[in-house]
Amino acid sequence: MRRTELLQEIRQMRFEEAYGGWDSGRLTQAEAARLLGVCERTFRRYMARYEASGLEGLIDLRLEQVSHKRAPVDEVMQMTEHYRQRHEGWSAKHFYAWYRREGGGRSYTWVKSRLQEAKLVPKAKARGTHRKRRDRSPWPGLMIHQDGSRHEWVAGQKWDLIVTMDDATNEHYSMFFVAEEGTASSLQGVKDVIASRGLFSSFYSDRGSHYWYTPEAGGKVDKRNPTQFGRAMQRLGIEMIAAYSPQARGRSERMFRTHQERLPRELSLAGITDMSQANRYLADTYRPTFNAEFMQPPMEEGSAFISWIGGPLEDILCERFERQVGADNCVSFEGLKLQIPADRYRCHYVKVKVSVLRRIDGSLAVCHGPRLLAEYASNGQLRSGNQKAVA
Repeated sequence: MRRTELLQEIRQMRFEEAYGGWDSGRLTQAEAARLLGVCERTFRRYMARYEASGLEGLIDLRLEQVSHKRAPVDEVMQMTEHYRQRHEGWSAKHFYAWYRREGGGRSYTWVKSRLQEAKLVPKAKARGTHRKRRDRSPWPGLMIHQDGSRHEWVAGQKWDLIVTMDDATNEHYSMFFVAEEGTASSLQGVKDVIASRGLFSSFYSDRGSHYWYTPEAGGKVDKRNPTQFGRAMQRLGIEMIAAYSPQARGRSERMFRTHQERLPRELSLAGITDMSQANRYLADTYRPTFNAEFMQPPMEEGSAFISWIGGPLEDILCERFERQVGADNCVSFEGLKLQIPADRYRCHYVKVKVSVLRRIDGSLAVCHGPRLLAEYASNGQLRSGNQKAVA
């Protein structure tokens, strides 16, 4: 029985009690009306309808009327059939986002209710105990989150999704798939943020080995012994903050649950099975749509981003290794021999300490102080001997 029908029956029983009290003289009209929670005028109307038609006269005729706003049956059937054929397994909120993109004009509650009535979407379980969440940063650019999630985004293939987002607004500045999360993918996410928005203040992440050195498993990170990624952040003046539990990264964890529910279905619907195609879909379609739906306005007006004017980012957001030049004027690096070409500053660099830069794209460079001596492909092939300053 619907709630409105139940309330209708309760009102009928309460009216009989109030009417009997008035008819026997135990109650005045004002007291009987107060018992029903209505005014005296409404009670007199009920009396007239009751005396004319009995309890049937008290039935609210609106319960038998069909609302003029009710959707046509064909529209409901078309929507539910479309869900069955192409969107099975999607959550109501995810399907509604697609429904609105396709020009649907009904509300989210209407769409969810119709899907639940058709047994296509289960009703959500009752929420647990309320827990107070940490307040967001007041301005964009004060804190950036980065995390990765390994998942079967495409049938039969597991990739890592790297997401770099703003704590203040939930805006995703960077999203891409890689075969395996590591230093290069983390640096790429930071580079995307700085290139599009500017330099930010702090970086929040888990205790992954490419972010931090952790002397004891499950213990505190060693802030005095930074990783390659940590040294890159130091060169930029960005503070790193380590999270010590999944609950501390709750915002990222919730976002990844949403991505794991939505993204595989969208990639499947678009017929995407290749990583390069999936990354194009993320950049062109998924990320803009996701931001439009889930971004929050900042708590305060303003921005903590600072425009980057410090030179090529690829020479800062990279891995750096100290090496000594051998007697053959070559640098040995991970099984490669990097030949230093002749230049006008020195006859040779034998026994000189130099820096080897491994950039995000895998290319290499050899530097002496601030001067770039040479650039190489990832296989050690010399690219250019032009000298220029590096950051």
